[in-house]
Amino acid sequence: MAVDPRGRDLERYLEEDPGGPVVMLNLLRFTDGGRDSYAEYAKALNETFLPRYGGTVLYAGDGSTALVADDGQAWDAVLLVQYPSRKAFSDMVADPDYQAVTALRTGALKEAVLQATVPWS
Repeated sequence: MAVDPRGRDLERYLEEDPGGPVVMLNLLRFTDGGRDSYAEYAKALNETFLPRYGGTVLYAGDGSTALVADDGQAWDAVLLVQYPSRKAFSDMVADPDYQAVTALRTGALKEAVLQATVPWS
C-alpha cells in the first residue's frame, strides 16, 4: 500500500488543476510506534515547509468513533492542509530538504489517503 505520492500521480494532480488554493485531505493509519515518528515529521512540516510554501494546517485530529464505516476503515488521524496552489504542494514535495524528512512520514504510516479537494461552488 502506497503512503507517498508518486511521479505519475503528481503529474495527473497538476494536469487536473482547476486553479486557486487546494485543501489536501490526509487520512492516516499509523504503524506501531508510528505516532512519534509522524510527530517529528509534523514538527518539520509546521516549522519549515508550510511557511516556505504558504501552507496552513486547517485541522489536525485523532480519529474517534466511526459511525459509518466498513470494518477496518476507521482512521487513526485526519489532517486538512491548505496550500496556495497545487504547484506549491508539488514544489514542496520535490524540495530536497523536504525529501530528507519525508522518511519519517513514510515509516510512520501503514496506510494513508492523500487527496486533493475542490471546493463546491
